[in-house]
Amino acid sequence: MRQLTYYVAATLDGYIAGPEGQFDFFPFEGEVRDTVLAEYPETLPTVAREPFGIAEAPNRQFDTVLMGRSTYEAGLPQGLTSPYAHLKQYVVSSTLSGLDPEVEFVADDPAGLVRALKKQDGLGIWLCGGGKLASALLDEIDVLIIKRNPIVIGSGIPLFDGPFNLAGFTLSANRSFDTGVSMTTFHRK
Repeated sequence: MRQLTYYVAATLDGYIAGPEGQFDFFPFEGEVRDTVLAEYPETLPTVAREPFGIAEAPNRQFDTVLMGRSTYEAGLPQGLTSPYAHLKQYVVSSTLSGLDPEVEFVADDPAGLVRALKKQDGLGIWLCGGGKLASALLDEIDVLIIKRNPIVIGSGIPLFDGPFNLAGFTLSANRSFDTGVSMTTFHRK
C-alpha cells in the first residue's frame, strides 16, 4: 500500500513559511541540495528541473503530490499553473478550480482522497504543504521527513496548523549536513 509522506522544510521554531507564505529564505545548497537532487528529484518544480540538470530524472520516492491552496497559489504569479507536471497533482481548495487540466482540484474530504490514493498502485504520495492541510491529514500521514533549517523566524505558517490532535511517530533516520540542516525521518507508530 502507498504511503502519505509529509516532506517539508522547516525552521528551528517549526515554521514552513513566513507570515505571508514566503519560503525563499530556506537555503538550497551544499550537501542538502545534492541529497535532494539525488534522492528526491521529483520534489523540485518542473520549471527548476532543467536548470539543476535533472530534467529527465525519474521519480524516486513519489509519483503524486498533494498541496493546499496557499501552497499552490505561490507559483501562480510566475504563471505556474501546473508546478509539478512530472507528478499527478492534487490541490485541496474550496475556492479554486479548473486553472489547469493537469491539476485536479478537490473541494472537500482530503482524507478520503488520500485513503483512495493509498489503494492505488504507484510510488508514494507527497504532501508538500501547507500547515492547515497537514493538520487535516494528520491521521493519514505515514511518514514525516522534516528538513530542519538552522534559522528562526518567530512567526509564520506552522508545520501543523490546526486543533490539538496527538499523534505518535518513531524516529527512523536523522542526517546532518554541512549547512547545519538536519533531515529527520519519522514513521507513524
